[in-house]
Amino acid sequence: MNIFTPIISERLGIGASQVDATLGLLDEGCTIPFISRYRKEATGNLDEVQVAAISDLNGKLKELQKRKDTILKTIEAQGKLTDELRQRINTCWNATELEDLYLPYKPRRRTRAQIAREQGLEPLALAIRLQRERNPEQLAQRFVKGDVKDVEAALKGAKDIIAEEVSEDERTRQTVRAVFRREAVISARVVAKMKDDDKAQKYSDYFTFSEELRRCSSHRLLAMRRQYVRGYGACQTLVGEAVDDAYKRLVQPSIENEFAALSKEKADDEAIHVFKENLRQLLLAAPLGQKRVMGVDPGIRTGCKVVVLDAQGNLLYHDVVFAVRSDHPGRAEQRAADPLRRFADIAQRFQVEAIACGNGTGSRETADILRQLPNLPLYVVSEDGASVYSASEVAREEFPNEDVTVRGAVSIGRRLMDPLAELVKIDPKSIGVGQYQHDVDQAKLKHSLDQTVELCVNTVGVDVNTASKNLLTYVSGLGPALAQNIVDYRREHGAFTSRTQLLKVSRLGAAAYQQCAGFLRIPGAKNPLDASGVHPERYGIVQQMANDCGCKVADLMSDPEQRKKIRIANYVKGDVGLPTLKDIMSELEKPGRDPRGKAETFEFDARVKTPEDLVTGMELPGIVTNITNFGAFVDIGVHQDGLVHISEVANKFVRNISELFSIGDIVKVKVLTVDVEKKRIGLSIKQALSESKEAPSSFRGRGFHTHIPSFRYRRLSLRHRYRYRSSGNRHGLRLYGNVRRTTS
Repeated sequence: MNIFTPIISERLGIGASQVDATLGLLDEGCTIPFISRYRKEATGNLDEVQVAAISDLNGKLKELQKRKDTILKTIEAQGKLTDELRQRINTCWNATELEDLYLPYKPRRRTRAQIAREQGLEPLALAIRLQRERNPEQLAQRFVKGDVKDVEAALKGAKDIIAEEVSEDERTRQTVRAVFRREAVISARVVAKMKDDDKAQKYSDYFTFSEELRRCSSHRLLAMRRQYVRGYGACQTLVGEAVDDAYKRLVQPSIENEFAALSKEKADDEAIHVFKENLRQLLLAAPLGQKRVMGVDPGIRTGCKVVVLDAQGNLLYHDVVFAVRSDHPGRAEQRAADPLRRFADIAQRFQVEAIACGNGTGSRETADILRQLPNLPLYVVSEDGASVYSASEVAREEFPNEDVTVRGAVSIGRRLMDPLAELVKIDPKSIGVGQYQHDVDQAKLKHSLDQTVELCVNTVGVDVNTASKNLLTYVSGLGPALAQNIVDYRREHGAFTSRTQLLKVSRLGAAAYQQCAGFLRIPGAKNPLDASGVHPERYGIVQQMANDCGCKVADLMSDPEQRKKIRIANYVKGDVGLPTLKDIMSELEKPGRDPRGKAETFEFDARVKTPEDLVTGMELPGIVTNITNFGAFVDIGVHQDGLVHISEVANKFVRNISELFSIGDIVKVKVLTVDVEKKRIGLSIKQALSESKEAPSSFRGRGFHTHIPSFRYRRLSLRHRYRYRSSGNRHGLRLYGNVRRTTS
């Protein structure tokens, strides 16, 4: 068993056998997507989140083990490593406690205590600390020599030694730490000269901020004093003074810094968790698919950059259309007619099937014009990260002869066709996954976001014949080098016709093939399973199923009646259990299915275009643009997102808004407050819902109290009743059986 297995099992609440099996697979080089998808029997059906948690904690424990090895070597080199200390260090798996054990032996710069020891005052400090001397001044007289000028200097040096010993005592630090946890307070005050600065105004809520993290006041020293001071007398007084000095000068600043670091780490972890979820939602946004798309990057001063892309995302045409002419504010009709004709001509010439309009400056005005084009659905697309892509090396490789404006418009159009395939070309940190993302630990953020991208890519699967190098890079078992080799092989030999052909790619060996094969799709392959999520190592099972049904594999995938003949329990053997067999049956039913939904069109309320148009009590449609721990930001078409505080999301306690809403969801909101000067808009979802007799059709179902009448509920079977009661997750309430969904 792995030495970390019991620790990980206890901290994560996952069975020890599951943890040990997962660690074994990770040590073999298996990726998280591969383990969660194709090794369910070994891990006890752990999902990708649990496997990722095991992997992350395993990495932290490995780093802690390296730290322990360094500490042991350092203490041993000093000749102070006892068997008891070695045992305590080896059994300690808490970073804070480990550093407490190491503190007395930690090499440090020359301190006041160290100077006192060099002056020979350590025996005096020991005698005072024992508190048996009635006249410490007389005892100190013996140490007045050399650099020790007088009795006062000798006593001061002795107290410095005692203070350092107290500050390095493990029990002392634990005592102070406990008091901090109970009574510490974290506060923030604005710097007076920065109070009126425009950049500081967005933090105005924290100009006079105070929240309990619990502060250790000086009177709490009584606990420490009782630990070291015994009785009354001259020595006891000196020891008490040393304890006071130890706390104020050494312990308190150290614990404050420790708590500040721990608080920052906790805040980072919570923020990164939100960022990960937001990124996941963006990456798994519904794609339009392979259609001819007109991509429009709105602009006022420089005009709208317009591109036309074919069904494969190749650039066919680009132009500039001045949809909003700020230099002629009074000629509204002419401004609307001219650009409309230009857009219509482009759409007709290239037989455009859909329009993607960026949500940047001038988006609302441009979208109002584009919406007038008949029989052309309009989709508003997030521009986050488009400028980063347009100036990147990837964009220069794809479009070496085009400027950044054209590349940005291409990115907008492609995001509508396949958000995942386009967004992987951008550094995840540049996509705009949340507030204050640049304030957290950047290394930890990068690791988490890269891991999220990898999980999303492998959840969806990749067409190996159309995927870019950037997309292939995130496929399980691959990387930049192998991704480039696949693209090179494809360019030289043509499209792949089977998964086994991947083994001919340079440097793609058996191990990498095992990890990646199940996530790479080949539509139209001779073997129909090559277009599915069934791993090649399980092709034999599917073939056996087809033989037992007296048909071909293709017939098994296309004919539901043939699949009904299969009794999956008959195929359980060895390392193949029911979880894998159920996955195989799902793939046979819908081979290569895309777990993402379908793209939806949306239109803002025509009554409002600026914050000045908003009126308290107004109900408006909007799109969720960002999710935080304290609320959700919603775009209502006024160039300023409004905030739905977590208390205004639903008529029930909401722990995590992501359980109800995702980025891109269409919602109905009620305007609560409008502060034009501070650019703040307060919105409510629950109040909009409570005042609506019927949920609007544009809603996706998240956040609604969906119900069935009592008489219909009584007709449900016990199984369907249970599934109805327990289905209130982030995808909304689901009804099962032949029950019509109603809302109120």
